[in-house]
Amino acid sequence: MSESAPAGSLASTPRVDRPRAGVVAPVRGRRFDPLPYLLVAPVALFILGLAVVPAVATVVQSFFKVDALDPPTRFDGLGNFRRLLADDAVVASVGNTAFYVVVGVTLSTVLGIAMAVVLQRPFPGRSVVIAVLILPWALPGVVESILWTGIFDANGGLVNSLLATLHLGDGTAVLLGQDRLLTITLIELVQVWQITPLSALLVLAALQLIPAELYEAATIDGCGRWGAFRRITLPLARPGIAVVMVQALVATLNVFDQPYVLNGAASTAASVTMQTYFISFQDLDFGQGYALSLLITIVTLVVSLGIVRAVYRRVEL
Repeated sequence: MSESAPAGSLASTPRVDRPRAGVVAPVRGRRFDPLPYLLVAPVALFILGLAVVPAVATVVQSFFKVDALDPPTRFDGLGNFRRLLADDAVVASVGNTAFYVVVGVTLSTVLGIAMAVVLQRPFPGRSVVIAVLILPWALPGVVESILWTGIFDANGGLVNSLLATLHLGDGTAVLLGQDRLLTITLIELVQVWQITPLSALLVLAALQLIPAELYEAATIDGCGRWGAFRRITLPLARPGIAVVMVQALVATLNVFDQPYVLNGAASTAASVTMQTYFISFQDLDFGQGYALSLLITIVTLVVSLGIVRAVYRRVEL
């Protein structure tokens, strides 16, 4: 006859299965909570109505003949795209926009990196410098274009006054609208003045993530400032630089305010976005306007993806 285990012994204690270390015990009987989805639903519907629906409508309408002066709306296939390629004004605006993109992305990126490197280390008045630096980016494009209109003015403008002081002209030179290359160069410099502060802030944010110990180790190993910049700063800031180049690409591909305010409707420096406006709201040919908008979107996506693949590198410290 077996003896019964005494009360309080291990044999009488019921066995409890405990989860092993590193294993999360499943939660049983968890009910579905619709509240988070209900809270997010208004914002999701707003984004859907504001972005997705117009985008789909643009893609569909670009294949239709939508002309207020030639009703009714009818399917046209690739007719809108063929007419755009045969339009001399559109072709000229493509060349102007390509110049805007190359100059704008290059200058804003280089200047942004230079400014960020200067602002990387704390110094007295650094916060004030950053606040002043961001002012050009905070101004609307129309406002800054009006300011620069006075600077480029042929009668008493700052540029002409400076040229006259340096005996490089009579102070009455017409800077905008005469020479195509000079016009688009000056207009793009105005846009660079606006977008460079954002580029500098984005690169500066990337530089703040670089540990100071890396620079100290480089100094101990005899690496100078240029070597540290080339071997530490640039490689570790590549994610931020990629973002800077993409935002500059989007801004320059869609430039409208600066050329329109500084040079009006003249084709000398017209951008592709300006041609979209002219075709849609002056010629009332909305089908071609939709088609040109679709082409701009596709080019922006393709070139942005190329920049990210070429520049962006994941950094693990």
